[in-house]
Amino acid sequence: MLKGKNVNLTAVEKSDLQQLKEWRNNLDFRKNFREYREINDEMQNIWFNKFVIEDKNTIMFSIRDAANNELLGCCGLCYINWVNRNADLSFYIGKDNLYADDIYAKDAVNVLINYGFNELGLNKIWTEIYEFDSKKINFLQNYGFKKDGQLRENYFYDGKWWDSFIFSILKNEK
Repeated sequence: MLKGKNVNLTAVEKSDLQQLKEWRNNLDFRKNFREYREINDEMQNIWFNKFVIEDKNTIMFSIRDAANNELLGCCGLCYINWVNRNADLSFYIGKDNLYADDIYAKDAVNVLINYGFNELGLNKIWTEIYEFDSKKINFLQNYGFKKDGQLRENYFYDGKWWDSFIFSILKNEK
């Protein structure tokens, strides 16, 4: 378990999967994820087995309220490149549709980034965000992430092409 001020990051348990699936299927969230389709139980179980259990380049956590252990969301480091020491940041707070708030999400990201830099030896943590996801863009910029680049017309949603942005933070910037 990784401990923060407001949250604890714990191993994703099978008992978390139903709630995580419901949050992942929330259309307001789903449009911001690479997996754009509604997922069913089988897809959620495949994700759990393939990425949470078997993939050495993905480290996922359940985000839990430090006060009462309630499941709040999910986060992780994905596509870990052990040679170049970087990883893709993934996170959301499903509880109360908070998504990327300044209490739980900020604490979870802080714990996860410290873990990535100080325990895993990463040098850079990056993420791809679609241009309409202003909540996460603001969150990342306020946290100290820098915009590295823009992929033009990289995502098709709601009948329109959208750009995606690559944001990152380096170990020496934290």
